Amino acid sequence: MIIIIMGVSGAGKTTIGKLLADALNWEFKDADEFHSIDNIEKMRLGIPLNDTDRKPWLKDLQTAIALWLKENVNIVLACSALKANYRQYLVLDAECIKLIYLHGSLDLLQQRLIGRQNHFMSEKLLNSQLDALEEPDDAIFVDVSEPPQLIVQNLKTVLGI
Repeated sequence: MIIIIMGVSGAGKTTIGKLLADALNWEFKDADEFHSIDNIEKMRLGIPLNDTDRKPWLKDLQTAIALWLKENVNIVLACSALKANYRQYLVLDAECIKLIYLHGSLDLLQQRLIGRQNHFMSEKLLNSQLDALEEPDDAIFVDVSEPPQLIVQNLKTVLGI
């Protein structure tokens, strides 16, 4: 099974993803690792990515997801997956891929991004991500104002694993 933890920057995708993967004894992957150097540099400079920038990234993610499904590997993947068409591209098998949507207030997300260190994603890009976000209809919604350990505990219950 693959669990995609999605949401805008600052929602806690990596934090929750790593904690959930550890709790399930699964592998954790971060979609940021699939970005090109050019994309990372654009984001570091506060320049939003467009669909053209994201296309090779999505293709590489789709290839990885297909391989994980073929190998029957359990993965928690942190991935923004902001638009519905991105998610359609990534969710190759709705039976084996579950979406978890992390959402929170603008104030909370901004506070987290301002306090973040050693990450290329600038808080200046939050508004562009919120503008691009198309909330999913088929995901488990999670309020990120709760403590991460409680979120993970609740997710394990909801997922039944």
